[in-house]
Amino acid sequence: MSTPKGEVVVPADPQRVVVLNYALAGYLYQLDVPVAATIPEDAGQASGEFSEMWGEAPAEDGTRFLPWSADGFDLEAILETDPDLIVAGGWGFPNFQADEAYEDLSAIAPTVLVDKAFSDWRDQAEFLAVDVFGQPEAYDDMVGTYEARVGEVAGSIEVPEQPTSYISVTADGTPYLLFEDTGLPLTFAELGFETDDLVARNDLQPYQPGGDMAELSTEQLGRIVDSDSVFVMGFNGETTSVSQLEQEPAWRNLPAFVEGNAFDLPYWAVRHDYDEALALLDLVEEEFAR
Repeated sequence: MSTPKGEVVVPADPQRVVVLNYALAGYLYQLDVPVAATIPEDAGQASGEFSEMWGEAPAEDGTRFLPWSADGFDLEAILETDPDLIVAGGWGFPNFQADEAYEDLSAIAPTVLVDKAFSDWRDQAEFLAVDVFGQPEAYDDMVGTYEARVGEVAGSIEVPEQPTSYISVTADGTPYLLFEDTGLPLTFAELGFETDDLVARNDLQPYQPGGDMAELSTEQLGRIVDSDSVFVMGFNGETTSVSQLEQEPAWRNLPAFVEGNAFDLPYWAVRHDYDEALALLDLVEEEFAR
């Protein structure tokens, strides 16, 4: 099969898959592909917690967390896991690290790099379900369930004033503006939200090459983010909330905060998978019910 790093021969029935991006593991659980190990959500963590949305799948697979740092993956720990397939790439920092370490990873086991250019969860799901694991029916079921739910939610909500921006805030208070052509804004667009073109209008650059967010300074925040509505969320954890941010002048003076159109989202909404996409629809339906 073809990947951003060339052709890869995928085992017919892999039994010990290592997933080097936490945000990709949920797809494999959904497809009943055994996940031997994955990495925590945030670099620097020695371990982590499994999403409640995955149910008992991690325990049933015996999935364990591999050590992960900002310097890269722990190749020795990966080797000790004895994988027959490595799934890496996806969105965010893990993609950069996987690209850098690809030859070393491929020396351990066949390595599939998920393209960072995929725009939303459906692109990732199609690649993994159809191209990697040969389960087109599973992909069709996921999309059918999701699109039916989108129709239900879109018809039952009243969207706030538009346009809208989406900002992720790290534990140290640094805001990152999500690009308008990425997963979360695209999901909300299906529900009738109009994403503000702040990134394009201000020629903002990704925080790292190929990234899906732009880092903002406090001065830029006040000057650039004039959207009628804003969603804020943490970064790899519940690091912020509207109630916290409105205590700070740089935030409470934004038009969306002034008009009461600033809304919380869970941190995992930033780069959501299939299970999280469905959970996100539930949250939107509850927040904006007519």
